[in-house]
Amino acid sequence: MARILVLDDVLDAGVLIKRILQKKGHVVHVFHDEDEALRFTEKNSVDLAILDMNLRKMDGLDVLCEMQKVLPRLSAIMLTGLPDADMAKQAFAQGAVAYCAKPIDKDKLEERVAKALLVGEDLPEQ
Repeated sequence: MARILVLDDVLDAGVLIKRILQKKGHVVHVFHDEDEALRFTEKNSVDLAILDMNLRKMDGLDVLCEMQKVLPRLSAIMLTGLPDADMAKQAFAQGAVAYCAKPIDKDKLEERVAKALLVGEDLPEQ
């Protein structure tokens, strides 16, 4: 299955996502620090990033931009506890393929992950 990176400033949220996605057979790496997640992507390939919009040092879109410098074909799902239409537009313009509101609904998460992985397969080689 897929290699997925989860970055959320609330560790429990990341652990919950990991549990849900591991049951689907994915390998999930959870981080709650932006710098650690960025260092991980410099040395490891991932198929999908699930990023919280509101982090401690950076926002999720900035993290996505940095990750895409190393992994240009990286697909991303953005998470937020405060849904906002303008923020969603920014996320899609930045290359996110899905946007999820918290609290996380298990079925919606699984559906969006499956779709995001399909989109990632369709991206051209760089």
